[in-house]
Amino acid sequence: MILRLNEPTRTPRGPFTEALGRPISPDDRLEDLVVAHWSGLDDHTVPQSPETWSTLQWAEHLEAPRRRHPFTASPNNDRRAILHLDVRLHPDDRNLTGHEWAEVAHRFARIAGIESSEKELGCRWVAIHAQPGRLDLIASLIGHHGAWHTPSGEILRRLWDEARRIEQDLHLIPVRAGTTPRPAVPTASAAFASVLTRLADEHVGPLSTVRGLVEHTAYRMARQPDVAATDTAHRLELIARRLHEIQRDLDTVAVRLSVPRGAAVPHVVHHTAYRTP
Repeated sequence: MILRLNEPTRTPRGPFTEALGRPISPDDRLEDLVVAHWSGLDDHTVPQSPETWSTLQWAEHLEAPRRRHPFTASPNNDRRAILHLDVRLHPDDRNLTGHEWAEVAHRFARIAGIESSEKELGCRWVAIHAQPGRLDLIASLIGHHGAWHTPSGEILRRLWDEARRIEQDLHLIPVRAGTTPRPAVPTASAAFASVLTRLADEHVGPLSTVRGLVEHTAYRMARQPDVAATDTAHRLELIARRLHEIQRDLDTVAVRLSVPRGAAVPHVVHHTAYRTP
């Protein structure tokens, strides 16, 4: 289980875009993707149920404390009030159930200090499971009464310690023992990893689209009777294979960039084999 504590942002729209793997829109509905949220939400939701909210409505929900308390800032006068934590399982891990993802989300929210047994002391947050093997926790750092929540200086280490406990409790593949996370997160690396992940995406990534078109053309060319067409189909198939290898390489680099320096880099196992035309 690999954690990435991203740099705080002013709005939750960027974190939502990264969590979904695509730009957000007013038509998005997150009914099946939200696995957990702030325990005080039910007391502040009228009349519409949060299960029917769009992505933009969730974003507005997290931005509301900033609008109510526009002058609230951190002790360092930082007004970036949105926290974003993303969690990735080992590529060979089993699929977690919805209840297990919810347990993971609540445990990390408590360790981060944004979830409290007293609802009024907690912060608004939501956990989204929109991509395989990945959980995104997005929260406001401004509490219900306008107080700024400052995460502990040991927050990253505490989150990693909790990740090790979760791995044991849920029988997940652990990160190699003896590794220590960096006290700070490399923002540039995280951004590059996000870009490469989108490029390498097997379902909606641009390289996957190009590869599909090349494969389709190769298939059509192979059905032509002349020898030249057969040779062209063979060349196109080789091109498609190279594109597939590029996708795999980009995915491997993205995983390495997302691992904090000093932590063990998991061996990336690619489950999608090359599909011949």
